[in-house]
Amino acid sequence: MSASFIKRLQVPPSQRRSLFMGLLFVSPWIIGFLLFTVYPLVASIYYSFTRYDLLRPPVFIGLKNYTQILTDDPIFPTVVYNTLYYVILSAPLGVVAAFLLATLLNTKIFARSMFRAIFFFPAIVPAIVVAMVWQFLLNVQYGAINATLQGLGLPVVPFISNPAYAKPTLIGIHMWAQGSAMVIFLATLQDVPRTLYEAATVDGANAFHKFWHVTIPMCTPVILFNLVMAFIAGFSNFTLPWLLTRGGPNNATEFYAIFLYRNAFQYLRMGKAAALAWILFVIVVIFTVILFRSSARWVYYGGSD
Repeated sequence: MSASFIKRLQVPPSQRRSLFMGLLFVSPWIIGFLLFTVYPLVASIYYSFTRYDLLRPPVFIGLKNYTQILTDDPIFPTVVYNTLYYVILSAPLGVVAAFLLATLLNTKIFARSMFRAIFFFPAIVPAIVVAMVWQFLLNVQYGAINATLQGLGLPVVPFISNPAYAKPTLIGIHMWAQGSAMVIFLATLQDVPRTLYEAATVDGANAFHKFWHVTIPMCTPVILFNLVMAFIAGFSNFTLPWLLTRGGPNNATEFYAIFLYRNAFQYLRMGKAAALAWILFVIVVIFTVILFRSSARWVYYGGSD
């Protein structure tokens, strides 16, 4: 090793002092990152190969948790079906609902600011409040929705107590609570150049043509972003289904996150729960990669060919 190279590696005292002060200031974040992100991540990988119940030391069992989940668990196929059913329908429908709502609220309508606040309100309300409101609205005996149906001479619908209606009901509630995505779309719509609409008007385009050929293409990058976030959130959906149905009726809403929670905190199968978490991680990565690979065909970035 040459003397010149060693000399270049030497740090002057002033720089060492600056480096030390910088590390000192960011040390709380570094410690928190190591303790609350890196360590749980590494520990979950280890626990996924063990039999661990929080009461006794973990016992290494290799791939048995994974093989038991994928081949011997009688509920796991139902959980996967319920989750895929919910995600594949709720993610695109939620994005469509948010985009159409944002498009409507981007037009010059009466009390536009008030309507924007009303439709954004579900995004800031705690999930427990949302669940209580919808339990009241959907109740078979005294719910407002079924009371309206009875008033119109229609039969009562057991929205969350019938296995056939439970998942579609949760999807409908998801479409209703799209305030965050709506705000993102609103910001995007306001950034679309007015000159494109003017050029389309000169070419004889009507409102639908401008929406289809100008608005949607210019918003496709944000549509992709909201779609990816919706898929990730759908796979990890837990709070609202748990509060409304507890995975029922008859396991109709036993989603992946609920199944993982049961194994971890009800059955104390921490090893199996860790394996379920890593299987879910792989599934989410696969879906995300598919979305990004397909985006080259339908996402338009301004200025690209």
